[in-house]
Amino acid sequence: MTKSKRKFAIGLDFGTNSVRALIVDIENGQEIASVVDSYPSGDAGVLLDSKQPLLARQNPEDYINGFYRSVSGVVRQALHGKDAEFSPEDVVGIGVDTTGSTPIPVDRHGMALGLLPQFKNEPDAQSWLWKDHTSFAEAAEITEKASRYQVKYLSQCGEKYSSEWFWSKILHCKRVNPKVFEAAYSWVELTDFIPALMIGNTDPDTLPRGICAAGHKAMFHTQWDGLPSAEFLCSLDLDLVRLRDHFNFKTKTADQSAGQLCESVAVKVGLVPGIAVAVGAIDCHAGAVGAGIKPGTLVKIMGTSTCDVMIHPLSEPLATIPGLCGIVPGSVMSGMYGIEAGQSGVGDIFNWFVKNMTPESFTQTANTHDALSVEAQKLLPGESGLLALDWHSGNRSVLVDQLLTGLILGMTVHTTSPEIYRTLIEATAFGALTIINRFEEYGIKVDEVINCGGIAEKSPLTMQIYADVCNKPMKISRSAQTCALGAAILGAVAGGYYNNVETAQQKMTGVKEKVYIPDSRAVAVYQRLYQLYHDLHNAFGCRENPHGLHHVMKELIDIRDNMRK
Repeated sequence: MTKSKRKFAIGLDFGTNSVRALIVDIENGQEIASVVDSYPSGDAGVLLDSKQPLLARQNPEDYINGFYRSVSGVVRQALHGKDAEFSPEDVVGIGVDTTGSTPIPVDRHGMALGLLPQFKNEPDAQSWLWKDHTSFAEAAEITEKASRYQVKYLSQCGEKYSSEWFWSKILHCKRVNPKVFEAAYSWVELTDFIPALMIGNTDPDTLPRGICAAGHKAMFHTQWDGLPSAEFLCSLDLDLVRLRDHFNFKTKTADQSAGQLCESVAVKVGLVPGIAVAVGAIDCHAGAVGAGIKPGTLVKIMGTSTCDVMIHPLSEPLATIPGLCGIVPGSVMSGMYGIEAGQSGVGDIFNWFVKNMTPESFTQTANTHDALSVEAQKLLPGESGLLALDWHSGNRSVLVDQLLTGLILGMTVHTTSPEIYRTLIEATAFGALTIINRFEEYGIKVDEVINCGGIAEKSPLTMQIYADVCNKPMKISRSAQTCALGAAILGAVAGGYYNNVETAQQKMTGVKEKVYIPDSRAVAVYQRLYQLYHDLHNAFGCRENPHGLHHVMKELIDIRDNMRK
């Protein structure tokens, strides 16, 4: 085969339900081939337990098999597709993004415990998916103890620790399943597990750890020279120190090389050994890169949940911002603070309504979301008299409380499904505005908003409502596979083709021509509705509110759990 003059990068995007492999031309971002491999285990890849509604695990075997199938598949597609210039020899780098925090208990050799025969059917030995919230009590304990500790470990992650994150999940495992905890030599984030597999170094003591997951999920920061001290971890549990000792403190940014694709892996996927493999990144951070993030740009990665990402130059002062998921140097781009916030449920909420609450007249159509959207679009803002809180999956930002639940107010016997559907979209838009307001309240100006992900691609109604609620134009990333594209960009930089991410973005990213512009009449109505949303938000979500209802949702959950036991 004649060697081509073009060069390529591969981006791997390990999402909640599947892994996507993408090959791009690194001169212009052209997408040459794409393959999606769905996880076969559980419910759309997620292991659930009806008696524990907060539990969400994944089979690590799905990641490994998905990696081999998707990469070998995308290489075959590129070789036999319309683009005859592709050659595996011209792949300069591979980038990886995954969900996070998704920690995996591993043995001394870095093998996931869930792959071992004695743990194959043990949920606690599997991957603890980002949306697993069983460790809410441990997260509260970490928050309480950290608030009294002399080193302010939570100052860079919004002052509250989340049940979505690394240490709370591990501590919960110790308390509910000591056998699994004792069998784990270490715990490895999925973002680090996949690159380690690719380069052939799965040793938990030495495998490359990315600053992205470590900083935003494990309280790793340069201010205290790495992870929280042994003394602090001992205050939670003496055995956590052992895990600290098996964590490589030499973290790297995602545009750096974790190592080279090892021969045994390369042969299986049809690539050549020695290709640079970038350090892993959390999916929303790679999506921000793929959307062309720069200072002043808010990138919203909209899917099952949303992640809101901004960056800020390290050379400029930056206040700590309560209620965010972290302010970490280099987590998105080198030379920049990575700033993350988000909503625990968006697409999940819409899908819940379609699956469980929609009349047969809509479910018989080819696409229920589209059918509801057609009718919901006919409604004027505020016409339904409804208002909702977007907490069906808890609140990620700015309250950081996974025990909050959903609420719909104003229903009558005449309320229709399209009215509720539109109201749920509006609720998520109000949640998005709350995050924007928090950024700007602390000096991070939002000059533009770029959206990416399935919702941004497929739902014009949602994008127009977001534009009207936030009173900002809503741009859409040019790529429908923005996270995978961002991973490919990071791979191109790690492979040395570009000196930095900014240069690669100029060549490989862009936005679509269609921009959703705020409608002034809708904006005025939504400003009134947002004030009511804000009142509900504070009444049900803020413990400090003297007239609040903070206890209501918590007591309902307590009653539910007691009855299920």
